[in-house]
Amino acid sequence: MTTTTAEAPAGARLSTLDRWLPLWIGLAMVGGLLLGRFVPVLGDALEAMEVGGISLPIALGLLVMMYPVLAKVRYDRMAAVTGDKRLLVSSLVLNWLVGPALMFALAWIFLPDLPEYRTGLIIVGLARCIAMVVIWNDLACGDREAAAVLVAINSVFQVVMFSLLGYFYLTVLPGWLGLDTAGIDVSIGQIALNVLVFLGIPLAAGFASRAIGERTRGRDWYEERFVPRIGPWALYGLLFTIVLLFALQGEQVSSHPGDVARIALPLLVYFAVMWGVGVAVGKALGLGYPRTTALAFTAAGNNFELAIAVAIATFGATSGEALAGVVGPLIEVPVLVGLVYVSLWVGRRWFGVDPRAAGSPTTTSVDAPRETLP
Repeated sequence: MTTTTAEAPAGARLSTLDRWLPLWIGLAMVGGLLLGRFVPVLGDALEAMEVGGISLPIALGLLVMMYPVLAKVRYDRMAAVTGDKRLLVSSLVLNWLVGPALMFALAWIFLPDLPEYRTGLIIVGLARCIAMVVIWNDLACGDREAAAVLVAINSVFQVVMFSLLGYFYLTVLPGWLGLDTAGIDVSIGQIALNVLVFLGIPLAAGFASRAIGERTRGRDWYEERFVPRIGPWALYGLLFTIVLLFALQGEQVSSHPGDVARIALPLLVYFAVMWGVGVAVGKALGLGYPRTTALAFTAAGNNFELAIAVAIATFGATSGEALAGVVGPLIEVPVLVGLVYVSLWVGRRWFGVDPRAAGSPTTTSVDAPRETLP
């Protein structure tokens, strides 16, 4: 995206990519589903390019998507975020107490007769987002530094807590309540590899880019020349990733429309509730629009890459658990895109600021370039 609020004069036209962003994402979703449905050899080829349960093409798309956003982060200002205990504690509570518990409740409420899909949804709820959330937050003009810190914290907790919470919500708690039990088979090493690929690599690349760029050419050059040049690649990577994700499961999704609809309903409720609770908590704590936005999107998003990998490894690629994991991004992508626009509206109506305005107090830095949405 080449147009930024810091450099675009009033009345300037947005780039075509910016102006029609929801259309491009919709076309990417439809195109991926059609490719998966009518070109099944593509799905087979993508599945063949996996290492350690991670699809290399999807990993490439996510890295291309995340690198520009993480390259924009001002790492020298992250200490101010880590000192905000209200933000950090509320994020941990939302992500590791409220989120998994809410998904567990919704899975049993909406899918009491479909144990495979129910288990798949619970696994999705346990996998906290460490990838796409950075771009949703950036599109909504949230605090980049806060998002980076919260994602990093989630990654550490994910390595430690995923298996433990999986055992609790699939075996211990259902047993206490007299419900059916299940289990997952996932190693800490597998989770750590997922975190390293989807967060560690782009985070290290973004940090190195800023450090080297500012040291050799200065901050002005880095933020006024380099950042706008790499900015469009975030959305190119996003669209590429969406096409691949939907192509992988196009045939399976189109063959089970009724099941997809039943799985989609609790997911819709989950994303909306988690985002809404995040906004309400941020507003109540006086975090301001930028950090409230980072809090809300990190609470609402999920690490569907990990959820799908765990479901396939434990129950098989054609299992109901795997299908539930696949429906996750199918619903999450359009819902969170919609919530980006809702977030911008909330900034104006509830926080009294224009998140996209140059020099707005909602930006992490007044002079930092910021992409815009129509």
